[in-house]
Amino acid sequence: MMKFRGFGGATKYWDACLDSFTLMAGLASVTDRIGLIPSVALLAQHPAYVARMVATIDDISNGRCGLNIVTGWNKPEHTRMGLWPGDDYYNRRYEYAREYVEIMQSLWRTGTATRKSDFFNVEDCRCEPRPGKEIQIVSAGQSPLGLSFVAERANQNFVMAESHVLADITKRLQETAATHGRKVSTYALFGLITAPTDDEARQIGKDIIDGADTDAIATIIRSANLDTNTGGTADRLKAGLSKSLEEGNMAFMGFPVIHGSYATVARKIDEIAATTGLEGMLFSWSDFVGGIRDFGERVAPLLKCGDALRARRAA
Repeated sequence: MMKFRGFGGATKYWDACLDSFTLMAGLASVTDRIGLIPSVALLAQHPAYVARMVATIDDISNGRCGLNIVTGWNKPEHTRMGLWPGDDYYNRRYEYAREYVEIMQSLWRTGTATRKSDFFNVEDCRCEPRPGKEIQIVSAGQSPLGLSFVAERANQNFVMAESHVLADITKRLQETAATHGRKVSTYALFGLITAPTDDEARQIGKDIIDGADTDAIATIIRSANLDTNTGGTADRLKAGLSKSLEEGNMAFMGFPVIHGSYATVARKIDEIAATTGLEGMLFSWSDFVGGIRDFGERVAPLLKCGDALRARRAA
């Protein structure tokens, strides 16, 4: 993630954030296999500069760098730095994102870029060395405008929605991408709570909701209320206060939560994978180190969807 201003409250929610590109460059030097996906807040950094940083990390990592596009709906985060271009940006941010990505891709593919538009004035800009492969672009497009952008310009889409909605999102994205002769994968965001029993896992989730930082959540909602682009992440966040654990309460930043015993969680993940057309899932844990360990040791060995996914990719 990349945040220039968090949401405060007693927990100082997201107030601390390492620079995404520096972090990925550091990880590139001490890892061999994992993909490295820094996040760019588009209004804060010029596309020519970001293209060069990505090319650098890709070189250091031997081709493991992608890029997460964050168009930026959080106006207060950018006004503090004098970077908010005006409220018409809410509805034009995917136009801006298209041009931003086009400039970067021109630099990566040809080493040069020229563009003069409402958003950019770039003349014979250069980037060498270039990446040795196509840089994978990911983004979180859930509104109609966001889905259209992802279908045209991204390779993977991050979404957060209840499992019964995911199949529709995946289908709409695939259909839209096909009109551009492209294929785009959908990855869904989930909170994950595991425990020895279903009741224990549910209680952990209930305790988190009961102890939520309401001041920080109120700040998130105030920012989301400013967004005039309908049907996207901001709308989901606004509805999150009344949602259940499974639907994505705001105590979990709107992520639906898969919870239960290790066997129950494995079964739920397999059911979602089998019915939604997802290419993958992204998990977050309230106890990150312990949660990852339990997933790897207790949940992953019970999953069946990994074999099905590998077979689908091979076909």
